[in-house]
Amino acid sequence: MSETLTINTPDGAFSAYVARPTAETAPAVVVIQEIFGVNKVMRDICDGLAAQGFVAICPDLFWRIEPGIDITDQSEAEWKRAFELFNAFDVDAGVSDIAATIAAARALPGVSGKVGAVGYCLGGLLAFLTATRTDADACISYYGVGLEKHVGEADKLARPLLMHIAEKDQFVPPEAQQVIQAALKDHPQITIHTYAGRDHAFAREGGAHYDAADAAKANGRSLTFFQTNLA
Repeated sequence: MSETLTINTPDGAFSAYVARPTAETAPAVVVIQEIFGVNKVMRDICDGLAAQGFVAICPDLFWRIEPGIDITDQSEAEWKRAFELFNAFDVDAGVSDIAATIAAARALPGVSGKVGAVGYCLGGLLAFLTATRTDADACISYYGVGLEKHVGEADKLARPLLMHIAEKDQFVPPEAQQVIQAALKDHPQITIHTYAGRDHAFAREGGAHYDAADAAKANGRSLTFFQTNLA
């Protein structure tokens, strides 16, 4: 079942989509959006996590630009809008909104206390920064864009982080991947999986680069990771 949560910050309030499992108490996972807002893809991910036993919460991180963005990756006009939003987005403010979401999640009735985060695309970068800047218990980054500029923050990382990297990611060139791998591969809290031949957003159902087999492999690893670290 789903509901809407309002999260208050010093800058204003924003909403989050919440999907709940059948269990009375469960760990929470903050689901960090791509560049299309809290759309059907994100809501479906939340519903899937709820079915697997988590309270899933997807905050509207574009609220400072325009609340309620809900677009798809299916038309040129929507892609143009998505990149406008990406370019207008304040990453640091976004991470502080995620921190506020984590705090709200910990206080929600039915949440066991442990809170993880998972993000995709823009959210993959934000998931990495959530791991380094917040008290999230465990984080997962799917094909984060721009991560190579922030690898120095891994020094602050004290809790587990799982990373999924698409080797042929059109938005993360080989040089950027080399920087990420060199800086992070030996970190005791970080596990990196790479996916040969896969392009950006290979786990986005309905997307141009969706690959069912590798999406299933990545999502299986993610589920095991959350079950281990949020139990």
